[in-house]
Amino acid sequence: MNKKVVIIFVFILFLGASAFGSGFYFGKSKARTEIIFGVQNSELGQPQGVDFSLFWEAWAILQNKYVERDNLDPKQMLYGAISGMLKSLKDPYTVFLPPQESKIFKEDMSGEFQGVGMEIGMRDGQITVISPLEETPAFIAGIMAGDKIIMVNGSSTQDMTVEEAVRLIRGQKGTAVILTIARKGWQKTKDFEIIRDVIQIPSIKFEIKDNDIAYIKIYHFSETARVEFSKAAIKILNSNAKKIILDIRNNPGGFLEIAQDISSWFLKKGEIVAIEDFGQNKEKNEYKSNGSGPFVNYPVAVLINEGSASASEILAGALRDNRGIKLIGEKSFGKGSVQQLEDLREGSIKVTIARWLTPKGNLISGLGLEPDVKIEITEDNIKSEKDPQLDKAINLLNEL
Repeated sequence: MNKKVVIIFVFILFLGASAFGSGFYFGKSKARTEIIFGVQNSELGQPQGVDFSLFWEAWAILQNKYVERDNLDPKQMLYGAISGMLKSLKDPYTVFLPPQESKIFKEDMSGEFQGVGMEIGMRDGQITVISPLEETPAFIAGIMAGDKIIMVNGSSTQDMTVEEAVRLIRGQKGTAVILTIARKGWQKTKDFEIIRDVIQIPSIKFEIKDNDIAYIKIYHFSETARVEFSKAAIKILNSNAKKIILDIRNNPGGFLEIAQDISSWFLKKGEIVAIEDFGQNKEKNEYKSNGSGPFVNYPVAVLINEGSASASEILAGALRDNRGIKLIGEKSFGKGSVQQLEDLREGSIKVTIARWLTPKGNLISGLGLEPDVKIEITEDNIKSEKDPQLDKAINLLNEL
């Protein structure tokens, strides 16, 4: 799979020096060499100017002086060292995945897994719900985008990585997990008991509203979304619909190429969809519309919220920057970065290799997209099954 994944899970990078194994350390009074068993020491990839004797000095102290040294697990210590190195980057999307967590991530990308049906990420140092997928156990239980997960089955998430939280929340169909949730506006936390199930990620929902407004809900930028969107688009072109609402609320992302293809239905060929910034002294990539823009003259409104992330933000930013299309709802999540999964001999790392900019050069990562028309969904709206954001989009298009 060579597609770039712009999805909100978190992970990756390889320990620049995979130099681990029989090592040495310097004691406080005089230097001596110690053999450390169970790990191989290799100079492969060791950067110039880095003295790994400090690492081995700490390793040897644990081997010789730690009170429970007979219970030390060299492999877990190695995993912890890699994880600690990546945490020092302060990038929640660059993380180490031990073998089991690496397996879970790859299962997620297949589009079907067992769990509660929500995407989570890190915001301000706290495990946060990016979006609950519709008709999943999390959605039915009342979990909302922006919810903070304080505890999982009574275990605090304060120092937990996203992968660790995913591992605790994930589980076999029919089993229960208890999430302790903090929500904006609440005075105290609330426990949600959710029964796990098999989760299948949906793609597209399509219907006609008010006779001439096509409503398209995109749940996820998956391979099936490309095909399903094309089917919906053909129906629109053969209908009386003259205006379009794109609903990407609670859409956590997916494949960049799918977002690019869908954007191409609304833009002129060659218009910039997104800019991929690889950092200092590296050339930027421009991703452009690759179609003939059948909907380029259709009035469009786009619905976003805190659960709109990654590829969703790329699509929304492209339509606003190129055509001045209004974004309605709430500020998006702000996950505008590109991760690449790299397999190691054991486990894998997911490393941030680039950040996304909108066509006008605005950074998405950490900032999100501010809506042009801000409207919040309240719990009362949900209970009464009202959708003021969608109602506003319909009213705006009817005024055109």
